[in-house]
Amino acid sequence: MTHSSIMVDVGKWPIFTLLSPQEIASIRKACVFGTSANEAIYITHSDEVFVFGLNCSNCLGTGDNQSTIVPKKLEALCGKKISSLSYGSGPHVVLCTEDGEVYAWGHNGYSQLGNGTTNQGITPVQVCTNLLIKKVVEVACGSHHSMALSMDGDLYAWGYNNCGQVGSGSTANQPTPRRVSNCLQGKIVVGIACGQTSSMAVVNNGEVYGWGYNGNGQLGLGNNGNQLTPCRVAALHSVCVLQIACGYAHTLALTDEGLLYAWGANTYGQLGTGNKSNQLSPVQIMMEKERVVEIAACHSAHTSAAKTQSGQVYMWGQCRGQSVTFPHLTHFACTDDVFACFATPAVMWRLLSVEHEDFLTVAESLKKEFDSPETSDLKFRVDGKYIHVHKAVLKIRCEHFRTMFQSYWNEDMKEVIEIDQFSYPVYRAFLEYLYTDSVDLPPEDAIGLLDLATSYCENRLKKLCQHIIKRGITVENAFSLLSAAVRYDAEDLEEFCFKFCVNHLTEVTQTTAFWQMDGPLLKEFIAKASKCGAFKN
Repeated sequence: MTHSSIMVDVGKWPIFTLLSPQEIASIRKACVFGTSANEAIYITHSDEVFVFGLNCSNCLGTGDNQSTIVPKKLEALCGKKISSLSYGSGPHVVLCTEDGEVYAWGHNGYSQLGNGTTNQGITPVQVCTNLLIKKVVEVACGSHHSMALSMDGDLYAWGYNNCGQVGSGSTANQPTPRRVSNCLQGKIVVGIACGQTSSMAVVNNGEVYGWGYNGNGQLGLGNNGNQLTPCRVAALHSVCVLQIACGYAHTLALTDEGLLYAWGANTYGQLGTGNKSNQLSPVQIMMEKERVVEIAACHSAHTSAAKTQSGQVYMWGQCRGQSVTFPHLTHFACTDDVFACFATPAVMWRLLSVEHEDFLTVAESLKKEFDSPETSDLKFRVDGKYIHVHKAVLKIRCEHFRTMFQSYWNEDMKEVIEIDQFSYPVYRAFLEYLYTDSVDLPPEDAIGLLDLATSYCENRLKKLCQHIIKRGITVENAFSLLSAAVRYDAEDLEEFCFKFCVNHLTEVTQTTAFWQMDGPLLKEFIAKASKCGAFKN
């Protein structure tokens, strides 16, 4: 599994919505995996490794079989600089580091962890047999078998071998890494991929080899017989293949001239041929399109994706349950988004590099310029303190300022506006809201902001303030919040505060705020509460 270099938004994967914006910003690489895309691993800028999710078959490697909704650190992998990662259906996880070490954990019913046993791996353990002397640069997993490619082009495989996917010449499971030879003897392998129970390799002269299960023609050999050792895809003899990708039971190949070939299972249209017939030999697709520069598939899905030279991203195959038999042009910027939004399960087809670019969106730029004396052209003075803003932003964002500036603004007018009807924290929060769309205030101040929002007719801001107040209500502040809700005509909030006071009547009536309450309001509260039977005792 290679990794991507384009900036990708991990937020498109539902499981990442569990993380805070700060945690998201710390991510450098990530992978979502598992039978239902319910597990995730990520690596931070400081090279710490975290996992979270369901933890089927101990695939999180945390040392216990507990699921976790909060990220847990995998101490054993911190600082290891993970360069390639893949996973199976168990799931089991295999990865390699920049130093060429291989680690594995999770499901091990078929020895897919390569440690010679079939005991589940509850924490990451280095895969040693035959690999200690090798620098591994890439790993790939099928449903229950694993492969590792070394820097010098040697390929090792282990695990489940019921169809010959380990390439050893037999169908006996392979308990430890074994070098794949036969036809690959003396060849330098440069790329690897696994289907569920099949394996593919590209060598440095552009030849493609396949072995393992071939019932759907996924090896591209012109027949559907399983192969227990690597077999060359002869039909591709006239082209030089650079990249190979395997889906559940289909294969994609990309040549040095940007041509795309597909073969194997086609029940969902995943070959992109316009029909649903399996192909036992490679068929060229997307011929009328421009040069293809990247292909994507994943052994747990029947989805295919490709990116062209100009950055157009196409998808086909099973897309959210629909069978798309012809490459469909999407609005995505990268193939990874196809898997986030349309694959079933919505897993990642590779370890993702989330390089955060030095680029600010319009929203981020605005946020940054709030209260910035360098760029502002207007100041508000509240309680003797200044807040620096931009007339244009205020006019664009707020009807109140638009009207105000149009009616009496002229060039000679002083560039400081005095505000005396609101406090500094409240007015500052209001202006900041115009730059950020969000509010961060304690409920007591949110009351003042609610007043401001009401008088400036800012309805969304009113709702935000009410939300803050509801979340921050306590026995101590309930009555002052209730009287404020009445004062600012916030009926929904008034109802909420009233119910809270009634439900906590004994505690609330012992607070000073209760006895300092407005006479008429206190009377009204007692009457209304009595009606509800609150004063029975």
